[in-house]
Amino acid sequence: MKSKSAPRIGILTAGGDSPGLNAAIRAVGKAAIGKYGYDVLGFKDGFLGLAQNNYVQLNKATLAGILTVGGTILGTSREKPHKMKIDGEVKDMTAKIVSNYKKLKLKALVCIGGGGTHKNALRLVNAGLNIITLPKTIDNDVALTDATIGFDTALGIAAEALDRLHSTAHSHHRIIVAEIMGHRAGWLTLGAGIGGGADVVLIPEIPYDIDKIVAAIKRRDQKHANFSIVAVAEGALSKQYARAFAEATRRKLKAKTEKQLENAKQELKQLDKQHIGNTWRLAAQLEDKTGLEARVSILGYVQRGGTPSVKDRLLATRLGTECVELIHQGKFGVMVAADGTNVKAVPIKKVAGNLKTVPPDHQWVEAARRVGTCLGD
Repeated sequence: MKSKSAPRIGILTAGGDSPGLNAAIRAVGKAAIGKYGYDVLGFKDGFLGLAQNNYVQLNKATLAGILTVGGTILGTSREKPHKMKIDGEVKDMTAKIVSNYKKLKLKALVCIGGGGTHKNALRLVNAGLNIITLPKTIDNDVALTDATIGFDTALGIAAEALDRLHSTAHSHHRIIVAEIMGHRAGWLTLGAGIGGGADVVLIPEIPYDIDKIVAAIKRRDQKHANFSIVAVAEGALSKQYARAFAEATRRKLKAKTEKQLENAKQELKQLDKQHIGNTWRLAAQLEDKTGLEARVSILGYVQRGGTPSVKDRLLATRLGTECVELIHQGKFGVMVAADGTNVKAVPIKKVAGNLKTVPPDHQWVEAARRVGTCLGD
């Protein structure tokens, strides 16, 4: 029987849902309860649950059978501690979160999430709380970790979708433009594009020239390959858009007055709005310039759902159990990162605000080029 004085930890999941979250919750909970006899609380709907003191007790019964379940049993939200919508009003709930943490006598709080979660976790670290994070996102764009929970599952789903699109593209002699998730990083699109045999792969890190894509498709047509699969990240940019974004960002960084800063911010917002629907515009351009029929398939949230892959379950279990060891050792303010076949602790302050993008000389990029994949440049 657990002692009344057993140390207590909390867990929350924040940001978008992702396959493997429940596996991570299970790993932290089972290791904390089974090995060290900790009391474990699961906060509902991300940081909102901590602000509202809304939690459930996690035990062997609640953790049973969730290893293979998609989503998160705790629910999630994108609410930020310092900008939280409460009763229709945006409030800074940081002080309330700190108060609830202390009232519950938590030894540590485990935050599982992506880039936004790490920024919010750092705010709580700076507020004096003992925080440990686990990297989760299908985009695989969290800094200083080789892999993130959910990426492998989403990669398999996206690659399988491209596999299935080949038959209809071939049968109807079409260009199929498949939009894959990834606003700022192209890991998912690049990996799925290579694994799914896409003929063209467009990612945010490599701005594309529409004429180069058209030329690649026409070369295929001349060789009697009368269809093409184009895998495009939702954040992929034409060279013209990339220049416009770069110039607006430069103006924002160089702004010397509040007015200049606000103008630059508005310019970036406007460019973001203009970029919406880019995949549809790309398909229309390709159809017009090649004379081939083009169709769009947007994979959307299906990439984030369903049963996590074995690789994601294993990653979640490795990171989650190591998290408990770090808590027991009193090491806080760190993210548990994947480092090859090992794990390591890296400071949250080095993760928050940083983005892991695809390097132009990455092995995946080189491999894609070697097999003749067009990257739009």
